Amino acid sequence: MALKSDRSTLHTDISFFMNEAATRGGVVSLSTGGSGAAMDQGAALVTYSAVPSGAVPVGLLVNDMVNIDLTRQHLNQHKDEVQKGGKVTLLTKGYVVTDMLEGTSPSAGDPAYLAHSGRLAVSDLSSDDSDDDGSTRVVGRFLSSVDQDGYAKVFIDLPNTNV
Repeated sequence: MALKSDRSTLHTDISFFMNEAATRGGVVSLSTGGSGAAMDQGAALVTYSAVPSGAVPVGLLVNDMVNIDLTRQHLNQHKDEVQKGGKVTLLTKGYVVTDMLEGTSPSAGDPAYLAHSGRLAVSDLSSDDSDDDGSTRVVGRFLSSVDQDGYAKVFIDLPNTNV
């Protein structure tokens, strides 16, 4: 479980697809963009970026992405599962409690950066100081330190507002 139920959703985005199995609670990045404003562009893909350098964070994944045989079992709707290749719900503004953390423990008020594989970190872990367009990978701000179970509360604020 990478995401606890304690959350406040202010804005979500349902216009992207994901073609891999993944656990909810991390920040996904743009893999390929769709064209125009169509909601069902199969080319609008997101992924957990293995390398944060150059990645464009889109939102925090709220669904569990699974790869199961749907002729034998159904998706667990209580866990908000989505079949690989389906549309995902991305939190773009609001707070969540997640354990998808990397590096040193955050303190309340620290900026949250996109780290490797969609994890969140208190510092920019990429090899360069900025992306090609000069923007940083700040995706929000930590609202708490890490608890005894390894979870921290973080406010997600995307698109990047350089908090």
